[in-house]
Amino acid sequence: KELSIVKDYLALETIRFESRLRVVYHIDEDTLDQPVPPMMLQTLVENAIKHGIGKTVNKGEISILANETNGQLVLSVINSGVLEIKQDHEGFGLQSTSNRLQLIFGDAASFSIEQLNKDLVEAKVIIPLS
Repeated sequence: KELSIVKDYLALETIRFESRLRVVYHIDEDTLDQPVPPMMLQTLVENAIKHGIGKTVNKGEISILANETNGQLVLSVINSGVLEIKQDHEGFGLQSTSNRLQLIFGDAASFSIEQLNKDLVEAKVIIPLS
């Protein structure tokens, strides 16, 4: 269900950005029935659009990946852009993601965001499989 919401959102953003946005999905079918906290993936995708694709005049790409690794569900959103974390805070959406994961899963889940190379950023959520 979460993936369906994200696909609808990205369909609209593809119209908005026209040829500047390419969306790629790498979803392991075994992950489709795994529960994900509501709007978790959506928040990461919106962040990628706002802070990545929306800030570039060049073509950009968002890749959404989901797979199972070592008994965990790994969700990644990789987007064109440069990571700009403010010194005094990391932003409401990212902090909210971390807090929600901690409340729901405790130390069994994690969230990270990092610059993969000079023009790719990855936001990754790891949660235990149900």
